[in-house]
Amino acid sequence: MSVTIYHNNACSNSRGALALIREAGIEPVIIEYVQAPPSKAVLKELVAKAGLTARGAMRTKDALYTELGLDDASLSEDQLLEAMVGNPKLINRPFVVTAKGVRLARPPELVKEIL
Repeated sequence: MSVTIYHNNACSNSRGALALIREAGIEPVIIEYVQAPPSKAVLKELVAKAGLTARGAMRTKDALYTELGLDDASLSEDQLLEAMVGNPKLINRPFVVTAKGVRLARPPELVKEIL
């Protein structure tokens, strides 16, 4: 089974999801998304396939969220996606992709639904 994780090693949820994937006997493709952010098109697809909105995929408690004025309810999905691509630490994590679907694995145990 092919598994891709959009990973940030500084995040305990991301480390937990990675551990669960490996415990299932799978070595995933690891994308360190802060250093190599997904394109807007890829991020839009991840968000949609996970059943989320752009805002639902953002780290709204990060100070940068407020500093950039992203709490403005009038911002469009495209504007929020552009903000995340330009500031990848705003992307909530980890997104995990398998043939069975995409999950924002928060909590990490959600990854089991698609393994």
